[in-house]
Amino acid sequence: MNTLELAEHGPVIPVIVIQKLEDAVPMAQALVDGGVRVLEITLRTPVALKCMEAIARSVKGAIVGAGTIRTVDDAQAARDAGCQFGVSPGYTSEIGHYCRNIGLPLLPGVATASEVMRANGDGYGFLKFFPASAAGGIPLLKALHGPFADVAFCPTGGISVETAPQYLALPNVKVCGGSWLTPADAVAAKDWARITRLAQEVGQLR
Repeated sequence: MNTLELAEHGPVIPVIVIQKLEDAVPMAQALVDGGVRVLEITLRTPVALKCMEAIARSVKGAIVGAGTIRTVDDAQAARDAGCQFGVSPGYTSEIGHYCRNIGLPLLPGVATASEVMRANGDGYGFLKFFPASAAGGIPLLKALHGPFADVAFCPTGGISVETAPQYLALPNVKVCGGSWLTPADAVAAKDWARITRLAQEVGQLR
């Protein structure tokens, strides 16, 4: 899979932090039921890998990816858990080459022109722009479009349902990442119907 294909499934990739294994499958099912199939599960909790395994095994239609890949060990663990892609907050050639060697499509993170050049030089043309709002947001993405017209971005970090349409209107933005689809209070209350409604609203953002 080319990671750019992820954008074909909708304008938003939810960035998901799961604290309890029991929430993984119903949360993912709620998102898929709402039309959001591409799911980035972050490696920020002790149960993250088990959650990825459970979702990949049990939620039909879900395209499971691992976020917060920082090392080659993270990449290997994600691949072993059944993930179909990986996302890194930054980029190193070591991770880029390793992911390619093990067949894990990678969406690498960048925040500067130099990082874009490094990732692009290693063959990556679809990049995560992170942390989007803190690193310069829409003005920086517009500036990057000049010298990197052939590079596409998935801005993530500080993006809300209100600002997402502004990012998605840019010619070099194919999809954006956001955490608002799985609000902590909804997860705590196991209000899966609310998460499905939030997912259904995503299609209207572009």
